[in-house]
Amino acid sequence: MQNSSFAAKAVAEGPPTLAPPSFDGHGWLVVLNLAVMTFATIVAVMFAVDAVRAWWRNRRTDLPSHPVSIWRLAGFCFAIGIVLTRGSDAIVLWNWNPRDPVATGWYLTLQRFVDPVAMIFGLSGLAILYLSARGMVWSLRRRPLPIDMWASMPMLRRPACIALLSLIAAIGVVSTR
Repeated sequence: MQNSSFAAKAVAEGPPTLAPPSFDGHGWLVVLNLAVMTFATIVAVMFAVDAVRAWWRNRRTDLPSHPVSIWRLAGFCFAIGIVLTRGSDAIVLWNWNPRDPVATGWYLTLQRFVDPVAMIFGLSGLAILYLSARGMVWSLRRRPLPIDMWASMPMLRRPACIALLSLIAAIGVVSTR
């Protein structure tokens, strides 16, 4: 293992565990993290794609300063931040293999490079919400629209199925390692 990264050396010299040693041998915790991270990544990708499609569909009517455009942009930034952070975590867990420390070390290093980019997206979403709050609150108070969130509950069927499938896949992966 010449010219390997510090991460690869740490994996090679560490205990040959089924998951990163920080899980301390708790298989159920690996399953839970793998399922939640996979689910969060997929749902965040779905939200980001939906936001881009909505932008494209309404590009002639929704100006950049319109509250809907601002809401979509903030949501998009948060979604991409989730995709990057939780996606890189999920990739590390899905590909954890102490018998291939070079590949595992590469995924661990990639995760650290992705983290600052994800933080930029998350902080951008916060900045957009903060900077638009004064105008957004004024706009919503001027013409408040009652929102019946319960009527939208059927929209959560697909994400619920994705959560269940992620849990089943995580159980399968962890139990067969």
